[in-house]
Amino acid sequence: MKRRYSPYALPPWLRTIRGVCGQFIIPFTIFQAIRTLLLPTAVDVLLLAVFILIAVAFHLEWI
Repeated sequence: MKRRYSPYALPPWLRTIRGVCGQFIIPFTIFQAIRTLLLPTAVDVLLLAVFILIAVAFHLEWI
């Protein structure tokens, strides 16, 4: 049986890190998207994809 995820079960320091990452992921994603549009490289596209996946995970509360 799958256990439900509860952020309150995490230690306080980990909840703080999660909150800070949740605040900064959208600006980093926007910056990376602009950078990818101006100078697209394989690393930039891969990094943008990772940032988008992390942002979606925070939005849907998977993390």
